Amino acid sequence: MAAAPRDAPKPPHQKPYRGRRGGDAMGVAWSLRAAAKRDVRVAVIGDHGTGKSSLVTTIATGRFPDQDNGIAHVLPPARLPVDYFPARVPVTIVDTSSSPEHRAKLIAECQAADAVVLTYACDRPATLERLSTFWLPELRRLQLKAPVIVVGCKLDLRDEQQVSLEQVMAPIMQTFREIETCIECSALRQIQVPEVFYYAQKAVLHPTAPLFDQEAQSLKPRCVRALKRIFILCDHDRDGALSDVELNDFQVKCFNAPLQPTEIAGVKRVVQEKMPEGVNDNGLTLTGFLFLHALFIEKGRLETTWTVLRKFGYDNEIKLRDDLIPTIKRAPDQTLELTGQAIDFLRGIFNMFDTDNDDALLPAELDDLFSTAPENPWSSNPYVDCAERNVLGGLSLEGFLSKGSRKTLVFQEIPEDDVRPLLADRESCDEFSWQRTRDLLVEVATHGENTGYEVPCLIVAAKDDLDQSPLALQESTRVSQDMGIEMPIPISVRLRDLNNIFCRIVHAAQQPHLSIPETEAGKTRRQYRQLLNRSLMVVSVGAAVAVVGIAAYRVYAARKNTSS
Repeated sequence: MAAAPRDAPKPPHQKPYRGRRGGDAMGVAWSLRAAAKRDVRVAVIGDHGTGKSSLVTTIATGRFPDQDNGIAHVLPPARLPVDYFPARVPVTIVDTSSSPEHRAKLIAECQAADAVVLTYACDRPATLERLSTFWLPELRRLQLKAPVIVVGCKLDLRDEQQVSLEQVMAPIMQTFREIETCIECSALRQIQVPEVFYYAQKAVLHPTAPLFDQEAQSLKPRCVRALKRIFILCDHDRDGALSDVELNDFQVKCFNAPLQPTEIAGVKRVVQEKMPEGVNDNGLTLTGFLFLHALFIEKGRLETTWTVLRKFGYDNEIKLRDDLIPTIKRAPDQTLELTGQAIDFLRGIFNMFDTDNDDALLPAELDDLFSTAPENPWSSNPYVDCAERNVLGGLSLEGFLSKGSRKTLVFQEIPEDDVRPLLADRESCDEFSWQRTRDLLVEVATHGENTGYEVPCLIVAAKDDLDQSPLALQESTRVSQDMGIEMPIPISVRLRDLNNIFCRIVHAAQQPHLSIPETEAGKTRRQYRQLLNRSLMVVSVGAAVAVVGIAAYRVYAARKNTSS
């Protein structure tokens, strides 16, 4: 079933009830911008006889179904075209059956849906009660993440003596926070039918959950962090407030239309009336900026905040999109280092957030540093304890730079359960250790030659304080020479002679090509490739000489003919 294009839905005859999530937005010229989504799939569910199929037929055809011809038990999916709503995102509407024999199909459609339209009949109070006793608990049991639009159908049959929609739905929405919008409609009278699916589409393109905490009635921390970053980027003079010029630049960047002076004054007046600290002599403060977005969200204008976030590169999880961060291409045997310019930049960041000038970033200062990131990346493993701190928990400049340092040495920690047997076995290094080492070396070298992922290797001769077998010494020396790596490095933990082993490990990581083991087969292949490359080079040079010779001869012949 396909629907013909039509105009965007007009203002509803009756405003949808959305608790603190509904209503019109302020009169600010901030436009809508849809998410980059190709299609929105909406499942229409509810008790039998609540008007599901009539609702789908009316939105798809523009007219109420002829009751004389009857209505199919379950209609085929209806697809609204791209230009049906202003967001220009097509909507696919799926009708469902509530009968037990179609339960599996109902569950599958709910799980595949981006949004769920849950219907009840305005003239049958029992169907309204079933929302709380069956349908909404069932959707929770299925652990659906899709927003729910509760729709009262057959508004034309509603008893005017009944309590208002607000009174009925307020306790239900308080219990079931997944309800995005409640609205009443009449397919027969063509009342608010397009609005039902407009709000369903809007709930998908501009979701509430990532932005607003319904329980606390406040912006979520990640949303606050993102908006704070945007505020700082737009505060060009760094005075802690958006001036009229900066506010207008922000408006043009996000919505491609300037604000009139009266509109700017209106925005600041609304903020100042509700939150005096939101405006100062310099303009709109961060507090006011956050309040303004909270106000938009509470009034149902989520598209405004989403437009701002997406314009500054955020996705639906309020993280910067991957395409904004340049990818780093490197070969498997290459390592990465911070440049001197990057080190200087990080040093400047450290000094900026070291507000008490004690040459250390306290936990509060570190939290402030990452207050514009989705979260503090250094608050979890493996970074939380990888740098030394002072007695107050402060991070020194050296420790701060080491978080992204040029050289990082990582060891694998031995679990506590494995420590005791390792320490108790005095013969943990037995006579077969060298044989096993040699086999491992061959395995690593062979794997690198076959896959191209070569790994630098060092041989460590431990327990150097004990007598060493001359035969083992000769064998290890021969193997290291044959495989083209450094001689075994003797160390003795007992004598505290580590022979700079850790520095050698770092050096091997920095210059991996000097410590890549090579098998005999690998050497043969390498020599063959070198011979082939030389042969190709000789052939190329010979061909080039021949071409040059022919060209020179032609020039000589041409000149000779000209002179004669």
